[in-house]
Amino acid sequence: MPAPIDFYFDFASPYGYIAAQQIDAIAARHGRSVTWRAIVLDANFQSLERIRIPSNIMRSDYVKRDAERLATFYGVEYRTPSNLGAHTEQAARIFHWVHDRSPEQGRDFAHRVLRAYFVDDQNIAAEAVLQAIATEIGISAEDFAEASANPASRSRLKAEVDMAEARGVFGSPFFIVEGERFWGNDRLPQLERWLASGPY
Repeated sequence: MPAPIDFYFDFASPYGYIAAQQIDAIAARHGRSVTWRAIVLDANFQSLERIRIPSNIMRSDYVKRDAERLATFYGVEYRTPSNLGAHTEQAARIFHWVHDRSPEQGRDFAHRVLRAYFVDDQNIAAEAVLQAIATEIGISAEDFAEASANPASRSRLKAEVDMAEARGVFGSPFFIVEGERFWGNDRLPQLERWLASGPY
């Protein structure tokens, strides 16, 4: 069976959100699956040696307009969040807890969180918002508490971020297939060509 596509994204990334609306369909066209991997790109989870895009740039007028333009280009519903750049550690921790048990349910959770943020302008850093989404997909209050508060879930996310860094991931969205790395929505045509025709 062909290798899956690893899809790295941060829940606060508008570019990650836009890619999330496309990557599964791209993979399906070429008989591939996608492994979704939530990461956190803020200073709490990055080593001091890594190059980071300053948070003020991600909140700039250019990025806001660019994301709106890109979403329109791809036909993706989008609304700039009022708190662009929300902290996403808890969302990512819950995602991995759910995804490790059911990848399909984890993907559903991710889609709902991304939509809550980039369409409905909800604060996905708020526990109440995340709990409501978890309830919608059948996660009990007890499991939600386990996913969001157990130290093991933080260790799980930290391990994911460390592995991403070791693999050379530095942004959202980021795709890896058969060891080849692709960064950004503008690389999706190259990724699809790779899937269709092989290395080039």
